[in-house]
Amino acid sequence: MPLPLPGKTPWPPPALEIPHADMDMWRAWYSGNTDHLAAVYGGPTNYRANSTARQFFETDQRRAAGGGELRMFWGQEATPGQQSAKLHIPIGADIAEMSANLLWADVPQVTVDVDSTDAVTAKSTQAQIGRYLDDRGHAKLREGSELAAGLSNVFLRVVWDTELRPRPWLDVIAPDAVVPEWRWGALASAVVWRELDPLKDANEVWRLLECHTPGTIEYGVYKGDVSTLGARMDLVDHPDSEYLAKRTDAEGRQATGIPRLLITHLPNVLPNRVWEGIPGTAPLGRSDFAGVEPMMDALDESWTSWMRDLRLGKARVVVPQSMLETAGPGTGATFDLDKELIVALSGLLGSETMKDSITELQFKIRVEEHERTTKALRLQILSSAGYSAQGFGEAGTMAVTATEVVARKEESLTTRGTKILYQRPALLEILTTMMMVDVKHCGAKDVDPAAELTASWPQAVQPDQEATARSLSLLDGAGAISTYMKVKMREPSWDEAEVVAEVRRIREDRSSAVSAGDPFNTAGGLDEPNDDEETDDQPEAGADEGQDEELKGGGSRGLAAA
Repeated sequence: MPLPLPGKTPWPPPALEIPHADMDMWRAWYSGNTDHLAAVYGGPTNYRANSTARQFFETDQRRAAGGGELRMFWGQEATPGQQSAKLHIPIGADIAEMSANLLWADVPQVTVDVDSTDAVTAKSTQAQIGRYLDDRGHAKLREGSELAAGLSNVFLRVVWDTELRPRPWLDVIAPDAVVPEWRWGALASAVVWRELDPLKDANEVWRLLECHTPGTIEYGVYKGDVSTLGARMDLVDHPDSEYLAKRTDAEGRQATGIPRLLITHLPNVLPNRVWEGIPGTAPLGRSDFAGVEPMMDALDESWTSWMRDLRLGKARVVVPQSMLETAGPGTGATFDLDKELIVALSGLLGSETMKDSITELQFKIRVEEHERTTKALRLQILSSAGYSAQGFGEAGTMAVTATEVVARKEESLTTRGTKILYQRPALLEILTTMMMVDVKHCGAKDVDPAAELTASWPQAVQPDQEATARSLSLLDGAGAISTYMKVKMREPSWDEAEVVAEVRRIREDRSSAVSAGDPFNTAGGLDEPNDDEETDDQPEAGADEGQDEELKGGGSRGLAAA
């Protein structure tokens, strides 16, 4: 994909107007900007102002039955003469944040396959990957995951500058700032673009485009208007792109020396059922908000109605005009609510008493009805987005076991497992690219970018240590478990070598311990005259059978015996 031709080339490309319109809508729900929501659903920048998007929305699912446009709370204009009192509940931001926390609360374990490189290089490569996944790298990956949950997808770019940092790092790019080109569903090339600050004429729009292909990045600066690219300028013509002239050739190209793209695509989930039939949009991904926008709109309307009841339900007192006090003609009249003594004038109030002449107004506040409505909408939104209400505080904070937590969060954990299917390939791909850039441009030593990587995510719900200890104690008391299986149950994430090493340490600790009945630490070295004779092949009570064979055979024989 070369850079686009200058002139009247429309930008962004018309083929992406519908996806970008949806991304703009999801961005409004994600950010919680009420002005943005009003603009999306009813303001001058709504979808109906876009000719291409208008044709799509004429027949899509956002149209109500009978040909009328779907009514949206945020698309209604404020009543003339009244202040805007619409409230927004940021449930979209909560969903995106929960998605990122489920995936990136802890750093995944990335390991180097020892069969793909030598042992020494595998160890140093593993250490370097750990440096990529430090706090800064971990935070960037979590940031990209949160944006992907809200906007349907995101792009990760590897950048480097040895004057700033000794190693390459990640840059997160919003999906509407990338024009991708797909080949067999995979990213083949991409144009990343952004608007630059205007120089003299505020009506001019300066854009910087960078076209990424395997091994090359081509930069271009364009000066046009809000809808077209305009003329292509030199990189030195704008101060924000002037630095690129030093690292590119006469045509604005920079050789990366990396035989692959420096950009990796990270979709939220697939398949994409949002833009069916629109070319080039199938690999983009699907937002967690897709399909639940009307319910989020209804939730905001319910909360606004609830607060309206509170405002209207304020107690008010209506008094006759004769009870008002005045300081003279033209000075107005007042009624002192704190005054304890009021003298009634005979003949003015008729047969009414002072008590009967004062009227109290207080409308009913429908707390229970609003609470049930908002709770039902919230639960339905979370369920449609693929999350359990437990993670959002709907089930209280009472202490429960790990098994009960898993049962309550089953929906969220299923969604987490689905998203890991898309996070893992992107993570391994971007780490391989970082190793290539590190070796080529940052002088990394003893790092093998060709090494095969695997990644495993930690358990979302850690097992209850107390419950595990009780289970192990019962099994040990019944003589139904070996030391190998005890360690395996205690640390299910350990590999074979770690488990065998721990078993060996436990046996060494046992053999070196001094028993209470052997104060001189004879450890059976001297035979007591009154001891009963025991055969050598008779095991002690509670001892593990076959431990020697188990350790020698790598643990598999002990596992079979257990």
